[in-house]
Formats: sequence, structure tokens, C-alpha cells
Amino acid sequence: MTSSHTPSYPQDSIGVLVGLVRGEIVRKLEAEMQAAGIELRFTQFLILKRLALMGPMSASELARAVELDGGAMTRQLDQLEGKGLLRRLPHEQDRRALRIELTPAGDAMWQQMTPCNEHVLDAAQKALNPTEREQLRDYLVRVLDALRDMN
Repeated sequence: MTSSHTPSYPQDSIGVLVGLVRGEIVRKLEAEMQAAGIELRFTQFLILKRLALMGPMSASELARAVELDGGAMTRQLDQLEGKGLLRRLPHEQDRRALRIELTPAGDAMWQQMTPCNEHVLDAAQKALNPTEREQLRDYLVRVLDALRDMN
């Protein structure tokens, strides 16, 4: 008996494959960040990434952007605020709402996490040439658009 086992992936299950790829990206990115001394989880990475790339936003906008419910978002924001990576400020137009923004420490953390993210994504695509990488991106965008158009 051989101990090496090549997993088989069902031909008709794109959902399973997409889920497996996402799971591996999450695990690898968390491992890369930990190796770099960054003690954050993937969801916290996503929150900082959204704020870094999209700028300040309300907690509900941020929750939608990273696909979290309100309670989970509040817990994540509490943790990140406790680490000094973001702050909640009064919203300019709606005094009932808060605006979430990165602190300078949060921006510095984003700069530190970016190479970890790039390394994992490059490794994930190393078997693809530049044309195939662009095709994969195009296919995934089209699948996402088709799913969003269902509603």
C-alpha cells in the first residue's frame, strides 16, 4: 500500500471546488500572517483590507462588504478597536450611525499584511501562466455576476 493519496474532485461540483480553494487560501493566509508575527484571523484581515481599499464606512456597509451579520461585525470591530487598528467616529450625515476608519496603526498593519496576501495568491496561481490567470479571473467574475443576477 502506498501512503500517497491524490484526492479526487468531482467533475460536476464547482461549488465544492470553490469552497476547497477558499478554505485553503484562508488557512495559508492565516499561517503566513502568523509567521510574520501578525495575530489576526482571516475575517479581521478582510475588514482591514476593505477599510484600506475603500476608505471609511459605516459598520453596516462594512458588514455587507465582508459578509458578516451585525453581531459578528460588532465583535470583530471591538477586537480590532481594542488592538488600536481602527476607530469608530460619529457619522457626518447621520448622528445615529458610526463611521469606521483605520488608525495609523491599522494602516501600518495593512501594509504589513499585503505581502502575505500577495504571496499566498501568487502561490495559489503558480501552475497558471499569465493568460490562464486572466482567464480564471474572468471566469470567476462571470460566475459571480451570473449568481448575483439570479435575484
